[in-house]
Amino acid sequence: MRRARIAHQGAVQWADVLEDEAALQLRSGDTIAARDAQWLPPAVPGASIFALGLNYADHRKELGFKTQDPPLIFLKGPGSLVGHLGETARPADANQMHPECELVAVIGKPARHVRAADALKYVGGYTIACDYAIREYLENYYRPNLAVKNRDATTPLGPWLTDASDIADPLQLKLCTMVNGQVVQEGSTADMILSVAELIVYLTETMTLMPGDMIMTGTPQGLHFCAPGDEVVCEIEGLGRLVNHLVAEAAP
Repeated sequence: MRRARIAHQGAVQWADVLEDEAALQLRSGDTIAARDAQWLPPAVPGASIFALGLNYADHRKELGFKTQDPPLIFLKGPGSLVGHLGETARPADANQMHPECELVAVIGKPARHVRAADALKYVGGYTIACDYAIREYLENYYRPNLAVKNRDATTPLGPWLTDASDIADPLQLKLCTMVNGQVVQEGSTADMILSVAELIVYLTETMTLMPGDMIMTGTPQGLHFCAPGDEVVCEIEGLGRLVNHLVAEAAP
């Protein structure tokens, strides 16, 4: 099952994505065209958002890094999220802003001290993120700062949440990013250094994960700098196509 979170008729609503992806069925039973929906991030803002850096072997090699232990994990605020078909502003002085397609695991039930064999049982669903990076603002690869990873609406998320039971193996999914129709990033979740299960084990050694918490699992190789006016599409096998539009940042 695929569930979308949308704004419709002045209220936030959940809707089931119908098979052809052209229509959404509201909880009331009414059906609306997908093109008429205002898409919201498909997990409730306010939950913890964990983001992985350098978690793909090919991306590490691309940037000249050796294996790192422990993993590079940082937090993102809910204000950094924007839904499918939303807009992301590129700062006027950011000529090196590039998209990063990521698989996102959304926790479905409280998890603490989880064993690897049981870890995927705590995933409620999966979605897609486009985690833009702004290289001009990057002070330290091992400690991404506020200006790089927490700017408003710089993390498109969606288009919907796919039940974990519908994804046979989260480590066998193809990823792709396109800018204006041109493929700029390709990879597979098989190249993750730490799997979804291993990340859940690692996090729950320290804290309790709660329903709605999100784990953004990193991105494969491929750097492409974007400009206002670009359409960016992040696609993951079995999860759909997340579309975002870059715009110029408005003057203060």
